[in-house]
Amino acid sequence: MAGSGDIDEAAIDRAAAVLRGGGLVAFPTETVYGLGADAADGAAVTRVFQVKGRPPSHPLIVHLGDAGRLDGWAEDVPATARSLAERFWPGPLTLVLRRGRRVPLETTGGLDTVAVRVPAHPVALALLAAFGGGIAAPSANRFGSVSPTTAGHVHAELGDAVDLVLDGGPCQVGVESTIVDATSDTLSVLRPGGVTREDLEAALGRPLAVPVTSHIRVPGQHPSHYAPRARVVLVEPGEVIAEAELAQESGRQVGVLLPSALAGAEVKAHAVVTVPASIPAYARGLYGFLRELDQRGCDLIIASLPAEQGLGAAIANRLRRAAGPRPAA
Repeated sequence: MAGSGDIDEAAIDRAAAVLRGGGLVAFPTETVYGLGADAADGAAVTRVFQVKGRPPSHPLIVHLGDAGRLDGWAEDVPATARSLAERFWPGPLTLVLRRGRRVPLETTGGLDTVAVRVPAHPVALALLAAFGGGIAAPSANRFGSVSPTTAGHVHAELGDAVDLVLDGGPCQVGVESTIVDATSDTLSVLRPGGVTREDLEAALGRPLAVPVTSHIRVPGQHPSHYAPRARVVLVEPGEVIAEAELAQESGRQVGVLLPSALAGAEVKAHAVVTVPASIPAYARGLYGFLRELDQRGCDLIIASLPAEQGLGAAIANRLRRAAGPRPAA
């Protein structure tokens, strides 16, 4: 399939056949590449967990072809959830709702809730139309590592463990969807993502809660997530250069995500990536930057958080989890 996102109908038909046969298909969305299985096939979904090394208690997102299919997968959908679906689907918004009876517990991590969204990518929508069902898909990478935003990332990380990879070019949002608890009319943001809190609140006409913890498990809540091989350390923007140079002098192979305000500054480090001044461009490139610093042999990455407004909240969330405590080896 062409990397430009053009639709290769033969490839789409092959991918749909793989899904019907209980296989796994990696496919592009506007956020990241997903590792997809038939959401109604518990055995196929179990294979997703096995390939990723993902704990079976971590629920998956069910991708649908359009909002009209929602009632086949969720029950007791509140009016507010329907209004958000109408406003933001297709798009990077995931709604957590009461699980419909056709959804196996393997897909929901054993929960009585289900996470659903309609992706805004022509290849993903073509696959969903050809398949005709829901596709359960986390990011197409090993659990806890940097999410893939190109087909090449998927091939490099999962290799032959995936039956088919659809190449739809680079992802245009670059960070995962926003997850909203919509199990009642009192909505809350469980994970910031491609739809900003500000846009959600403007659509609803009222503030949204952002709880520190939630009884509902959703993707991306693990303390260490979206993490490169190199250890990530977060500092204030004005301290990035000094911290990087100190670590480099101590013998570390230091990579730097240099704030755009410091573009052009000399930094004594192993590798430097200057992040874009545009927040959407930063989000689009974030995972690629982390992968690049890994590939260049860095064992430590010094970074800072952007202002946590709009899409910056999602970038900050991903960087915090990338810097989170790693499981003992």
